Amino acid sequence: MTVLQVLNTLFYVLIYPYLIRTLGADSYGLYVFATSVATYFVSMVGFGFDLPAVKIIAQHPTDNSIKSHTLSCIYTAKIYLEIISLIVFSAIIFSVPSLRNHWLLYFICFSQTVTNIIFPQWYFQGLQKMRMVTYIQLILKVVSLPFIFLTVHHSGDITTFALIASLTSIGGGVVVALIIRLRDKIKIRIMPFDAVKKWYADATPFFLSTSAGLIKDQTVAILIGIFFGMKDVAIYDLANKIVAVPRLLLTSINGALFPQIISRCSNVLIKRILRYQTLVCLLIIVLIALVGKWIVLLMGGVSMVESYPIAIVLSITILPWMIVGSYIYFVFVPNNKYYFVTKNQVVALLSFVVYGGIGLLLVHNILVLAIALSLSGLTEILFCRFLIRKNALI
Repeated sequence: MTVLQVLNTLFYVLIYPYLIRTLGADSYGLYVFATSVATYFVSMVGFGFDLPAVKIIAQHPTDNSIKSHTLSCIYTAKIYLEIISLIVFSAIIFSVPSLRNHWLLYFICFSQTVTNIIFPQWYFQGLQKMRMVTYIQLILKVVSLPFIFLTVHHSGDITTFALIASLTSIGGGVVVALIIRLRDKIKIRIMPFDAVKKWYADATPFFLSTSAGLIKDQTVAILIGIFFGMKDVAIYDLANKIVAVPRLLLTSINGALFPQIISRCSNVLIKRILRYQTLVCLLIIVLIALVGKWIVLLMGGVSMVESYPIAIVLSITILPWMIVGSYIYFVFVPNNKYYFVTKNQVVALLSFVVYGGIGLLLVHNILVLAIALSLSGLTEILFCRFLIRKNALI
């Protein structure tokens, strides 16, 4: 599952050299900026349902009645949130002149919220059948490749590229929905609000946690776009892409292990996992420092070389992504300490604001925001360890 997830992510990394040279840094930066804005609403529609839902599906993998009820409740809950999100998003886009000028691009990026509804990745994760889902995602991305090369030729084609990316994502959701209905014989129906209230309550800690983390991560691109420029957004995005592949490779391991370990957690096993993860993360950080510059030149050319020092700094975030993820999956969730997840993300967000605010007052450079992200991640690790020791969880 991990290898396939990385291959899936690598797809857009591999076509990045074509996109950045064809669209230009400013146009591509605008796409990244629009995607960052839309991601807030993708998170709102997701609302942190995934972890509680994975737990239910993993505990009842053969009970179609429970699976149908779970899917129906989450589908319905997300549809309600989609309606609210669309209203809020529309109001923001049409009330801000700089956003209204590119309203079509923003709404195309926003359409990926639909994927969050119809593509229940958590369902297949709970069943430990992520291989098939990942194949679907990968195949559809490969199919979209000729459309990209045939239709994206200059900076004005950024809307076309965004449309292809969104339709590819939504298409995967349609295929998965058909599999659930036709192969698994599970019916999904709209549920009354009373039936979904419990899910909102259970998911709230994870939504607050996800929101805090999302605000921290996505706000960087938005702040860069507002205060520096769209080219700088593209520079930051390239550095982030270099870090994203190994980060996904490592953090997806936690998701893959979660359904198995949830039923047989032990302190010895958790400590062993943490030791191995720390060593691997440190190795990846060193590798990015050694070869990152050549990757930047290969992908973006000399004009994007400023991405290299940013990539080195951002590589430090791999460690907290992995270690904090392990604390959440293997310590907090099994012990029903859901609000510890929220507390941790709030601390991470506040520390990022403090580090970033102080840094920008001293130096007007996008590297400051990357440093703030890394320091915030290390603060997360320390805070999680404090909670674990205080409550004797390991």
